Amino acid sequence: MTMIMPLAPTVTQEDFLSLKDYRTEEILDLLNLAIELKKPENKYLPLLKGKVLGMIFEKSSTRTRVSFEAGMLQLGGHAMFLSSQDTQLGRGETIADTARVLSGYLDGLMIRTFHQSAVEELAEFSSIPVINGLTDDYHPCQVLADLMTLLEHFGELKGRKLAYIGDGNNMANSLMIGAAKVGLDIAIAAPRGYEPQADMVALAQAIAQDSGSVVTVTNDPIDAVKNSDAIYTDVWASMGQEAEAIQRLNDFAGFQVNAELVQYAKDDYIFMHCLPAHREEEVTTAILEGPHSVIFQEAENRLHAQKAVLVTLMGD
Repeated sequence: MTMIMPLAPTVTQEDFLSLKDYRTEEILDLLNLAIELKKPENKYLPLLKGKVLGMIFEKSSTRTRVSFEAGMLQLGGHAMFLSSQDTQLGRGETIADTARVLSGYLDGLMIRTFHQSAVEELAEFSSIPVINGLTDDYHPCQVLADLMTLLEHFGELKGRKLAYIGDGNNMANSLMIGAAKVGLDIAIAAPRGYEPQADMVALAQAIAQDSGSVVTVTNDPIDAVKNSDAIYTDVWASMGQEAEAIQRLNDFAGFQVNAELVQYAKDDYIFMHCLPAHREEEVTTAILEGPHSVIFQEAENRLHAQKAVLVTLMGD
């Protein structure tokens, strides 16, 4: 059995709710642990033998469910799927009561839901670690995998530039905060009226002052992409916004990642997407399937990054 690095010794957080709660050193420790756990010889280390993760889903998922289930199995533990419609949460039991009951059965909880306040309440009343699998405000698991992908590709994060093109949603929020924490410059380009919330931008810019990075928001995708090392996009209409899809198609005209836009990036840029992708909407198939795309490496890294979080929060 291969010996791996100490298990993120500087991480002091009991939960994983948002990257804003984590210090730079803690994030880098998680990334380095994820890279170690990704090595083939470390795939099946039984670091969580006998441990059980409960997974509450109020939003459906492919990557989140499969990566957490596979990760727990590879670590020697078990993951339990808990649909809100199949539990008392769907019949009116409070989050606080659910948290205290499940704390008696499980070793950790992951929740994928709508409101960040629900995740925070779950963490407040749980005596076990709580992991944010996605909310309308944040997607920290995805961004940890994104930072891991960037680190693998470039060997460093500080001083690089990431351009995010699209909706100022939970991905934009978490990317801004994660980038600022590790010293990565980030430029967000969104149509007018779709920019990230002002308080999220202010938070990221305040963090960036300490790390020496730059966080900018613009309505011009060309300005955002200029001299970037990586280009990132997401769907224009996220889950729950299907009724706005036609309007958004019109509003986001000119924000497609295509051959014309990427020419403003560095020659060795990489293309990233959290998936699922709507081909020929936010990105062309030529870019998605092209030589600069790392989307499937990025998707796989959800598994490894989350295993690092699980080991750090739930390990002995």
